Amino acid sequence: MSDATPLMSRRTALRGAVALPFIGGLLGKTARPAAAAAEMKGMGTSLYNRFKLGNFEVTALLAGTRTVPEPQTIFGMNVSADEFATVSQAAHIPTDKAQFFFTPTVVNTGSELVLFDTGLNGAGITSALTAAGYSPDQVDTVVLTHMHGDHIGGLMTDGAPTFANARYVTGSAEHNHWSAAGNEGFDNNVKPLNEKMAFIEDGGSVAGGITAISAPGHTPGHMGYMIESGGQQLALVADLANHYVWSLAYPDWEVKFDMDKAMAAASRRQVLGMLASDKVPMIGYHMPWPAMGYVESRDDGFRFVPASYQMMME
Repeated sequence: MSDATPLMSRRTALRGAVALPFIGGLLGKTARPAAAAAEMKGMGTSLYNRFKLGNFEVTALLAGTRTVPEPQTIFGMNVSADEFATVSQAAHIPTDKAQFFFTPTVVNTGSELVLFDTGLNGAGITSALTAAGYSPDQVDTVVLTHMHGDHIGGLMTDGAPTFANARYVTGSAEHNHWSAAGNEGFDNNVKPLNEKMAFIEDGGSVAGGITAISAPGHTPGHMGYMIESGGQQLALVADLANHYVWSLAYPDWEVKFDMDKAMAAASRRQVLGMLASDKVPMIGYHMPWPAMGYVESRDDGFRFVPASYQMMME
């Protein structure tokens, strides 16, 4: 054995002797008990999701979310409890509750700020807009896809218009229906804005690149909208399909809030079939946040494929 071996051993030992007090100090510090445990924060999520669509900028807004019990009292009303449970279990979702999302969408065309639907109340839509960097007075146009309360609830705040500078657009058939229905939500939130309201038909234009798509059944004049810019497309389908499994995969399953259930199912098949065929992404008002994805044909229905990073790349 050479003389180098004991020399290396002595050097190693010296280094260890120097390091030991330092290590001991660290151990002494980390061994002390923590002053307090970190508090639980609860569920958290973003309030907006923004991306480019050609020359437009699109911002989905989370204006509210809540847990709803007994979802089969709403979805799949015409199928057995066993079938509903089997489908739900295969999708890894519970049968005793569901999470609802409320997702208005802002489209900035570069010359106009267009808001589609207004959520449950003025506070919710204002909070989501503020988080996204907008104020209600910046909204130029408010488009109402239909007039259920969770879409018109944010039109008014404390009895005054939430969007003081906006014009309003909705389907004529939808407005005519609710005008005659004696509905409190319509009377309180929509009727005071009638003088600023413009009416649109299937294929009509809200602004350059924003076109109405008739999709009745959920309500008599329910509409979606196709957004097009720079060769890119995005469909806002509103309440055409209100659950990513129970409505898309099974478009004939009846939904409590569809006023004409057969017509709603036919609209689902027609519009979702078009989106699947043309590979156009969609934002659904009640889809799982951030509410955007693609539609694929599957068996006798459709499959919702959540968007990942597709819209992040310019």
